[in-house]
Amino acid sequence: MATDPNQRPAFYALRPGGWRDLVTVLHPPYTLWHVSNVAIGAAAAAHIYPGRLLAAIAAFFLAVGIGAHALDELHGRPLGTQLSRRTLIALSVGGLGGGLAIGIAGTIVISPTLAPLVLFGGFIAPAYNLEWFGGRFHTDFWLAASWAGFSAFTGWWVNSLGVHSVREAIAATAAVLACFFLVTAQRRLSTPVRELRRRTLAVEGEQRLKDGTVRKLDRADLIAPLDGALRALSIAVPLLAVAAVALRLP
Repeated sequence: MATDPNQRPAFYALRPGGWRDLVTVLHPPYTLWHVSNVAIGAAAAAHIYPGRLLAAIAAFFLAVGIGAHALDELHGRPLGTQLSRRTLIALSVGGLGGGLAIGIAGTIVISPTLAPLVLFGGFIAPAYNLEWFGGRFHTDFWLAASWAGFSAFTGWWVNSLGVHSVREAIAATAAVLACFFLVTAQRRLSTPVRELRRRTLAVEGEQRLKDGTVRKLDRADLIAPLDGALRALSIAVPLLAVAAVALRLP
């Protein structure tokens, strides 16, 4: 791939080949963002159980960070990695299987009320990434609902296992909705920048200011602010998660 970073399929994508493909396929900034949603949800619980939180983070890291992202690369090669089909299938099965195994253990050790969450997680990952049912679940709404709202809800539920006060209900609802809309914002930025990076050969145009200044516009000019906002959000959300959990821990 060209050395120009704007020629890469994502701002975090490394040069194709070897171990770099394994890093790229994990979508590191978005995987960290995703597990941060779990922590933000947990912070809304009346009490945080560190062991439960770490197990939930591990489950989502395996299922989404590895499994779902490998499925996504398997379905169309959007990141252009050189990973073999066999490797991607192994990562998909291993990641999703590991996440489900943690979930099943949770239903036995913690509460059977986790079972519906495990079943939904096991369904939505392949349904979204492989575009089952004609892509019905491959939409912006389902991305935000599953990758953000569901993650935050699970982080809260695994620690709370019920609503213990109005205050907790308000906090949990706010956390879930905040994660949902943050990922919605991410999607609004990532959709156009993906088109610019992956499908656009060139952009030609100019911007005319009221004072008569004329600025030439190209693809890099359009990519920069979108990627800049995505980078900032991918740093801000994990930091917010750390702050929220740190305040709640004894």
